[in-house]
Amino acid sequence: MGNKIKAGIIGGAGYTGGEMLRILINHPNVEIAFVNSTSNAGNLISDVHTDLIGDTDLKFVSDIPQDIDVLFLCVGHGDARKFLAANLVNDSIKIIDLSQDFRLAANASFENRDFIYGLPELNRDKIKSAKNIANPGCFATCIQLGLLPLAKKGLISSEVHINATTGSTGAGQSLSSTSHFSWRNNNLSIYKAFEHQHLNEIGESLLQLQPSLSEALSFIPQRGAFTRGILAAMYLESDLTLEEAQTIYEEYYSAHPFTHVSRKNIDLKQVVNTNKALVHVEKHNGKLFIISIIDNLLKGASGQAVQNMNLMFGLEETGGLKLKSAYF
Repeated sequence: MGNKIKAGIIGGAGYTGGEMLRILINHPNVEIAFVNSTSNAGNLISDVHTDLIGDTDLKFVSDIPQDIDVLFLCVGHGDARKFLAANLVNDSIKIIDLSQDFRLAANASFENRDFIYGLPELNRDKIKSAKNIANPGCFATCIQLGLLPLAKKGLISSEVHINATTGSTGAGQSLSSTSHFSWRNNNLSIYKAFEHQHLNEIGESLLQLQPSLSEALSFIPQRGAFTRGILAAMYLESDLTLEEAQTIYEEYYSAHPFTHVSRKNIDLKQVVNTNKALVHVEKHNGKLFIISIIDNLLKGASGQAVQNMNLMFGLEETGGLKLKSAYF
């Protein structure tokens, strides 16, 4: 592809905006046209994301140029819909929204735009022809990747028990009592037990593959004392043997470059600072136990958004995303 994709970013000062910048600055097929931030207009990007000193001389802007190919909305929940209502965005511009505003089927249309749910392991073909993408939630991505192969085979036939722990960056950059270092460090807490908002998008995706699904998803989210990553541990009643389960998972993900099935137990350091997801299954008596891990800011947010962009523009799916974690 001769001409580079021109990308704009709305909300470039936060965690997901910063991750988007770090990826796109090094993406071989992308040129960052502008980065919008109402609170930082006129400031150097490297004054806010100080690790980018020497990588970019761009400044935050307050306007929204229209001569771009793709617009990333790295804004808070509720703000993407407000932004599109208040600002003209040319119909020719593809939009990838990282908020939750357009993820559910009931909210997936806005004015003349229809949003496709952007989980490549579920909707890759739809994403390739989509003009607008609703990027999945981080917990939702991690949990779905642990359950999609079973749903595809119609094998979720009992309640699914889920316990998942996320790093502090999942709460966003604005300081709150539960993201303050003094509170979060050496601490562990549960929030939104059985009621987390990502349950709705998980449910819709599973029903897409297993329309008869009626079993409950019982989800206990936890705040971990670490910065990045999500580990989800899930179990359900199952008649599958371990070998059958492993084969189902390995076959499902065989064509997906970022999601891998490990026959050995997994830990978060294997995926932090990468766009990878790892899944591990075990059999304990009559229960199938599944562990799924991702980096919440990459495969759970900005990395997945770039993966979607690559698919939408016919690029190599892994373009700009061959990121390798420093393990220690």
